[in-house]
Amino acid sequence: MLHIYGINNCDTVKKAKKELDEMGHRYEMFDFKKKSPSESKIYQWKEDFGGWPINKRGTTYRKLSNDFLNAGEEETVQLILNNLSVIKRPILEKNGKVVKIGFKPGDYKDI
Repeated sequence: MLHIYGINNCDTVKKAKKELDEMGHRYEMFDFKKKSPSESKIYQWKEDFGGWPINKRGTTYRKLSNDFLNAGEEETVQLILNNLSVIKRPILEKNGKVVKIGFKPGDYKDI
């Protein structure tokens, strides 16, 4: 089963879920606004993604960019957890591994 991490009201997440639905994929949604990801999950995403799962084009990151640039690993995780909107979304996992971060139409054809 697939797991989607994001914010239910996010337009990008809605589009991603719609594409998965149209393709007949089953998934479980984890909404950041209802339950925050754990520190270990943030570190896992960093490892799977090859970097912090941050949307650097978003307004939340732009407001905090200096804080992120000057933060160590633990501080970065706390910044992410205290500002969940900074996480690039959706994050799609299959069998506990990240398969996609973000969404563009057609992204899920190879899942």
